[in-house]
Amino acid sequence: MADEIEIRTAIDADLPRLTEIYNHYIEHTAFTFDMELFTVDRRREEWFSKYAPTGRHRVLVAIQAGDVVGFTYSSRFRPKQAYETTVETSVYLTADYTGRGLGRRLYETLFQELAREDVHRAIALITQPNEPSESLHRKLGFESAGIWTEAGRKFGELWDVGVWQRPIVLPD
Repeated sequence: MADEIEIRTAIDADLPRLTEIYNHYIEHTAFTFDMELFTVDRRREEWFSKYAPTGRHRVLVAIQAGDVVGFTYSSRFRPKQAYETTVETSVYLTADYTGRGLGRRLYETLFQELAREDVHRAIALITQPNEPSESLHRKLGFESAGIWTEAGRKFGELWDVGVWQRPIVLPD
């Protein structure tokens, strides 16, 4: 990564690139259980409109040389009110930025931001197998909380999902 990486809150102008990155994962991996590719307008309406620059639910992007090369986000875990201090987190990178520490930087920035909010716990759901993602989450303080067996079907296969969790505000 020769040029400096900037991490900032996502803006509407980032949405075409965010959609392109995410659509790659829909089309080529089981890491997301979305099955249909998104248009930018549909992604804005169904996903991006639920996020803000502050609060529990936000999207951060990594920019290099003016291009979005990855993003992370925290979203509502479950709709019941008692779950509101728990968020689900995800990170997605362009293929040429995986394995270079950018996912970790994005997540660390997100967790610093969330520590200022009323967020207690982060949950990550990881389609199995995915050792690189499990390794990243382990390094960031996530612990395995179990496996949902055959929880999703994509590409004609049933996939297990690992459930990982970590506190947002670590004890002193």
